[in-house]
Amino acid sequence: MSKTIKVGVIGLGMGSGHIGGYMDHPQAEVVAICDKDEARLQEKASQFGIANTFTDAQQMMEKCDLDAISVATPNAFHAPLTIAALNHGLHVLCEKPMAMTVKESEEMLAASKKNGKNLMINFSYRFSPMSFALKAQVDAGVVGDIYFGRTVWHRRRGFPGFGGWFGQSALSGGGPLIDLGVHRLDLALWLMGYPEPTSVMGSTYDHLAKIEVAKQKKAFDVEDLACGMVKFANGASLLIEASWAANTNEAETMSTKLYGTKGGLLQSNYDGGYQFKAEIYTAEGDHFFTKRLDCTNCAVPSAYAEFIDSILENRAPMATGEQGLKVMKILEGIYQSAKTGKEVRY
Repeated sequence: MSKTIKVGVIGLGMGSGHIGGYMDHPQAEVVAICDKDEARLQEKASQFGIANTFTDAQQMMEKCDLDAISVATPNAFHAPLTIAALNHGLHVLCEKPMAMTVKESEEMLAASKKNGKNLMINFSYRFSPMSFALKAQVDAGVVGDIYFGRTVWHRRRGFPGFGGWFGQSALSGGGPLIDLGVHRLDLALWLMGYPEPTSVMGSTYDHLAKIEVAKQKKAFDVEDLACGMVKFANGASLLIEASWAANTNEAETMSTKLYGTKGGLLQSNYDGGYQFKAEIYTAEGDHFFTKRLDCTNCAVPSAYAEFIDSILENRAPMATGEQGLKVMKILEGIYQSAKTGKEVRY
C-alpha cells in the first residue's frame, strides 16, 4: 500500500496555492489548516473540504497526525514556525524568502539537519517548463561556463496591497527585492550552478512609494526599487534588479539573461504577463544562431509535488535550505550595502 503524506498548511493567503498544489498529488493529503484570520480560515476550510482548522500553529502540530508542514505566512514568521515544525519531527516547505536574516536561515538549516527532516524553499519560478528546458541545455554544456548575467523583475506600478504587511519591514524584511527579486535571483543562481557569493554591492530607492504614502497615508517603510551586483568565488558576476514601481514602458517585465563561454540564454515573460519564452544563443565561426526552446509537452513537477516526492523517496528536495541560505546572504548583503554605501564581503 502506497504511503500518504499528511500535510498541514499555515497561512491561507499564499497557502491557498499550497493546498491546491498538494491536492494534485495522489500521495498527499492536506489534513489541517491554520490562519489567524478566523473568517478566512473557515472560508478555506469550506472551499477545500478540510475539517481540522486552527488559529494556533503549535496546537495544529500537537493535535494532528502530520508528516509535513507548509509555512506560507508573512516573512517574519517563517523562521520560528519552520524551526518549531522541524523540532516537532515534520518536513517543511517554506515560502520564499527563507527568512528575514542570514542568522535565522542558519538556524532553520541547523534544525533541519539536527532532526533529519527536509527543508525546502518554495522557489517556484524554477518549476516551469521553460526553466527546466534551459536547465537541461546548461547541464548538457550548451552554453559552457556562465560568467555574467542580469536577472530582473520590474513592475511599472504593482505594490502588493499598499499599506499591508508586504510594505512593513518588521513583517517583510524588505520590499520588491525580497518579494520579487528573490525569484529571479534563485532562477539565475540555479542555472549558474549556485556558485558561492563573495561580495555584494547594492542600492535601494523609494521615490515613487513616497508619493503613494503621501496620498494614502498608510504604513510603508521599504524600498520600491532595488538593484545589486554580486560577485562569486568562480569569478562570475550577476546583476539583479527588482521594483514594484518604476517609470518604464511595460506593465511587468521578468527577464533572466546569462552569458557563457559557448553560448547565452534568456528566459523572459511576454506581453507583460506570466507566460514565458526561453532562448539559447550560440555561434559557429562567423555564424550566429538563436534557438527558441519549445517545452509544451515537458513533464515538470510543481514545487509541491517535488516536496512530497522528496519525502516519499527519502532524498533532498531540489530547492534546498542551503540554497535558500545563499539567496538570503545576497539579499541581506544588498540591503546592508544600500544602507552603508559600502561593498559587503563574505
